[in-house]
Amino acid sequence: MDAEEVAAGESHPLEPFLPPGAGLLMCGTFPPARNRWSMDFYYPNYINDMWRIFGLIYFGDKDALVDTANKTFRLDEIKHLLEKAGIALSDTGREIVRTKGNAADKWLQIDTPIDLGGTLMQLPACRAVATTGEKAAGIVAGLTSTSVPKVGEWTECVIPLPDGTARNFRHWRMPSSSRAYPMKIEKKAEYYAKMLSEENLINT
Repeated sequence: MDAEEVAAGESHPLEPFLPPGAGLLMCGTFPPARNRWSMDFYYPNYINDMWRIFGLIYFGDKDALVDTANKTFRLDEIKHLLEKAGIALSDTGREIVRTKGNAADKWLQIDTPIDLGGTLMQLPACRAVATTGEKAAGIVAGLTSTSVPKVGEWTECVIPLPDGTARNFRHWRMPSSSRAYPMKIEKKAEYYAKMLSEENLINT
């Protein structure tokens, strides 16, 4: 990839996934480049462990949502689980520049962050936002003028909504599901399970 390609900006390729009645909005930073996608959905990289983490939590099997033969994920089952559990998905970057041409968060320049207030207004039952990595956590903290929570912990936040009201919510910071993050998948699943349990989203 040459310097001109590296510097090119990108708009987010996916619409937010907003099931009616969702109590949790889970946000990463930005998807990897298209050539790393195994499906048209969030956390699409086959070597990203988010859907294996969810498999461990909800089915006791890290491969429950994995289509191993085709090196992809069981998208219909993932969407059904998220709708049933009440989990919405978006990312904290809407327009970005990959300053080094790869998917690592530290090389992502966020030009336009998520419209968090507008997104939460579409989720009237949502009272928690989980960020799946340090950069995403920093963006939400910046938007709400709060401190970044420690991994596995939450901070109380408030943000204005477009209708003139405001929304209080818990901002949970979760460990990244990237394999570059140095933590065993079972330990990551423990962090996510604790958060989902405290938000009453675990018994589906």
